[in-house]
Amino acid sequence: MGDVMSDKCEWIHEQLEQLPLLRYLFNLENLPRNGIYFFYEDGEVSPHKPNQLRIVRIGTHKENNFRSRIAEHFLLNENKMNFDLSKSPPHDRSIFRKNIGRALLNRDNDKYLDVWEKKLMSRENREKYRHLRNITKEKEVEGAVTDILRQKFMFRFLVIDDESLRMGQDGLEGKLIATVAQCGLCRPSPSWLGHSSPIAKIRKSGLWQFQHLEDEIIDESSLPLILSAVQRTKKMECHRW
Repeated sequence: MGDVMSDKCEWIHEQLEQLPLLRYLFNLENLPRNGIYFFYEDGEVSPHKPNQLRIVRIGTHKENNFRSRIAEHFLLNENKMNFDLSKSPPHDRSIFRKNIGRALLNRDNDKYLDVWEKKLMSRENREKYRHLRNITKEKEVEGAVTDILRQKFMFRFLVIDDESLRMGQDGLEGKLIATVAQCGLCRPSPSWLGHSSPIAKIRKSGLWQFQHLEDEIIDESSLPLILSAVQRTKKMECHRW
């Protein structure tokens, strides 16, 4: 079973290598409206092929929100750093940012981790936890998260318009995450920041996520869809950078 997992993980990495690898600064308007994204990280290599980066996060989005999800991860709207006690911080809109911040705070034994964990999207919770928040501290951590994402992370994507093919019980997202997570070869480097995560599933999987890790992996019925998405993505006008 382990060999099958590794073979399929290798296949996924190989197919995606046909596509552009985007770093900050990229042109948000050139990205698709619908798709699945695959993040890579400097220093995190795949054992499947020499000098190949390993996938460290896979994600998707609701209908037509691909660009906004990517923008939220990289905090492309700098005005969102102008939050105060009446507003939620950027990491409330990006679990990716939240997970990186968790690792930074936990690494430093910073007690503000308890506040970072609070969900502040609702006015009710913002009022409930108002007395715990330190806006200066939050902006400091958010800035560090932004710097890490912009300097160390890059991504590829597959254009897939049909939301039911991307997410949900039968969607590709969960299967792709599970395939990479269950690969016996793709392991994080000793210096990977995720080792400091307070979430055991992140530390164990080597991925910046903890959902879908134990889902069913991609099967033969998934392969044509992935291959078709790769070819469609390669033909996109947006890749004429």
